[in-house]
Amino acid sequence: MSADQLLGSISTRVNAIEETGIVDVAMYGWGREDLVPFWFGEGDVSTPQFICDAACEALRAGDTFYTDQRGITSLRETIRDYMNRSFGTDLDIDRLTVTNSGMAALALLNQVLLNDGDEVIVIGPVWPNIFSAIRANGGVPVDASIRLTSEGWKLDLEEIFSAAGPKTKAIFINSPSNPTGWMMEADEQRAVMDFARERGIWVIADEVYHQLVFDRPVAPSFLNCSQPDDRLVVVNSFSKSWLMTGWRIGWITHPTGIGSTLAKMVQITTSGVPPFLQHAAMVAMRDGDHVIKDLRERCLKGRDLVYDRLEAWPRVRAVRPKGAFYAFFGVEGMDNSVDYAKQIIDECNVGLAPGNAFGASGEGYLRLCYASEPATLERGMDRLEKMLGSGSRQD
Repeated sequence: MSADQLLGSISTRVNAIEETGIVDVAMYGWGREDLVPFWFGEGDVSTPQFICDAACEALRAGDTFYTDQRGITSLRETIRDYMNRSFGTDLDIDRLTVTNSGMAALALLNQVLLNDGDEVIVIGPVWPNIFSAIRANGGVPVDASIRLTSEGWKLDLEEIFSAAGPKTKAIFINSPSNPTGWMMEADEQRAVMDFARERGIWVIADEVYHQLVFDRPVAPSFLNCSQPDDRLVVVNSFSKSWLMTGWRIGWITHPTGIGSTLAKMVQITTSGVPPFLQHAAMVAMRDGDHVIKDLRERCLKGRDLVYDRLEAWPRVRAVRPKGAFYAFFGVEGMDNSVDYAKQIIDECNVGLAPGNAFGASGEGYLRLCYASEPATLERGMDRLEKMLGSGSRQD
């Protein structure tokens, strides 16, 4: 049987999901000698030793058996305390479910919430996996994009509200945002929550970058403008703030009423997060405030280093973001970001993510992750200058 015949026999819904432009570009440049990789959403610092030691200790102690589908009690208590401390909330562990990564959390939520044909308003540009997760579960993503202005990325709330129709099931908002670094302010969150409550629409808030902000201690959370029984689910992850991208562990804050449903879906997908990983995550959250502090300082320095260069290049349009660790910048004359990113690999040996991977509103832009050490960022920016730093802006 041919590969085409095999593919033709699997789910048409899944078969229709295309590979992202990020993977396309990464595969093009993978394995090239001395390539500087800025295409993925992680830095170049490995997980701190004390977190790794906690996982090893749990393994040595024999903590390798099945566990509570929604997460061990001690970890959920630690998350509760962390969330209440960070956001001034009063959560109970019944509103918390541990998942195999933030992405797994979003996959579960789309499985739980969507029926065929349900629409999800997605604030773009946004990381591409959410589009695939919606489509894989029979949903239809509807774009409502932010716009780059001289003051930064801005959202028109009326665009969200006007995009809602009879089939709208949810609004997906990633703030602080990958790839733009845009951050939704508290008054905007209240307006969206009021609108969603009135219409009976779910809000799916991806807040995994809530600690990686540069103008305040923590980003605004939808939890601060909601009630416990609102149709609100907030997704978080250990990946970014605690340098644990490869560990694949996250959590959902949700209404108590859907906890048993989430547990059921965990049971039939992964049957729970490995307990030794949960113990390590608990130690990271309990003892890792210094990790977050160091990462935030590193990213702020990286942001300014990168934007000092970008802002000096006449063909580039860029405004410093308030959060996350990405530069998402426009390039004059670029009409196909995938092809241009491949050209950058050929001519500069630097890996960037193409903007059109983040939705139609991302075309014309490139994404650079600046969570790396300064020397690596300088080397990469020096190489990019020969392509991006020449020419003149056409006004």
